[in-house]
Amino acid sequence: MLFDMGVLSSQERYKILTATIVPRPIAWITTLSRSGVVNAAPFSFFNMMGNDPPTVAIGIMPREKTLKDTAANILETGEFVVNLVSETNAQAMNLTCIDAPPDVDELALAGLTTQASRSVAPPRIADSPVSFECRVLTSLVTGPLQAIVIGQIVNAWVEDRFVQDAQRCHIDTKALRLIARMHSGGEYIRSADFFHMERPRWDDTQTRSPHRLEDIASGER
Repeated sequence: MLFDMGVLSSQERYKILTATIVPRPIAWITTLSRSGVVNAAPFSFFNMMGNDPPTVAIGIMPREKTLKDTAANILETGEFVVNLVSETNAQAMNLTCIDAPPDVDELALAGLTTQASRSVAPPRIADSPVSFECRVLTSLVTGPLQAIVIGQIVNAWVEDRFVQDAQRCHIDTKALRLIARMHSGGEYIRSADFFHMERPRWDDTQTRSPHRLEDIASGER
């Protein structure tokens, strides 16, 4: 079935996109307002965009008819911290989704502790296994009260017990037990179901029979 995005309402487009672009990693973003109020909120329109420089992208949508506190803080100060969400802090993350007034500290509400960042003003969430200190590289307005923020990662924090080899930058990804966003409200997924596929090499394909290549394409070995 064809869905013409030009004739659908914004909510209908949202339903189709969030139901199909899954799973989405969660950026649990901490910011600091100019008045010194810490804000925390999760965003699932998020991903890595490059490594030289190391960049992440955050898609920010409006809350009713105003910018979300996180968006306002990022655009005002140019700094934010992306904290990743594990199974152990999923409930706390969910509590920070609450529609609290701007002067409410969601971290305190969720019983979370913070630690000072090294290079940016917003603190990082101590309970998060991974945190990225970011500065705004650029931003793009994509619609009414909708924007994409590109942040450059200046520091990455990884909890010691998940670092397998610091010199080689090897992280125990499976042990992080990160969660991701799914489709409808309240739906999440655990990152516990893995499968592995080797990236094919062209030279190798030239030495195998067509029948064998079909086996590789189907996942057989």
